[in-house]
Amino acid sequence: MNPYKVLIVDDHSIVREGLRLILETDDRFAIVAEAENGRVALQRIKELNPDVVLMDLNMPVMSGLEAMEILKNHQNQVPVIILTTYNEDELMVNGLALGAKGYLLKDTNRENLFRTIESAVRGEALFQADILAKVFEAKDRAEPAGNRTEEPSLTERELLILQFVARGYKSKEIGFDIGISERTVKAHLTNIYNKLGVDSRSQAVAIAMERGILLM
Repeated sequence: MNPYKVLIVDDHSIVREGLRLILETDDRFAIVAEAENGRVALQRIKELNPDVVLMDLNMPVMSGLEAMEILKNHQNQVPVIILTTYNEDELMVNGLALGAKGYLLKDTNRENLFRTIESAVRGEALFQADILAKVFEAKDRAEPAGNRTEEPSLTERELLILQFVARGYKSKEIGFDIGISERTVKAHLTNIYNKLGVDSRSQAVAIAMERGILLM
């Protein structure tokens, strides 16, 4: 199997170097390029077609969020994992709305880095519960209580499937583990999306955790 092509985007060279050193220890990953801002990142994405992008939020010239918005507007489906620190709560809320496939602290450990990248490349989303908790605290502060809608009701089977999704499992793997077909899993996911008012796995997990429906 060819290694996953990774683009690292951060305005701090020490962060890029640290991530490169970690990823180069595993032959599943290949660093195809680095970028110091969102504008350069967009150029590299167009030129190199990476499998996944590790994207900082706060950068000069063009931020990570601005770059993600342009990717979304151009319907570019490259999965983006946000590199963050604990003082960027508001930015992380916006990143979630733009379809981020995960969040990683810049000092994350090797195993979590690898697991998050692999999930993103598969089209899945993997979120650390402690980071999401901070995202939703920020979202709650920005959203008046009176504007929140009544919580949707998920069945026990739907909740179980959503728990597997949150851990990065594919539909086929979920079906095998709980004894149903992959097609049935996808049908349940469609029902979950409709109930939560979302259109992707990452948004379903995020909304369910935000509303206390799904506990990690």
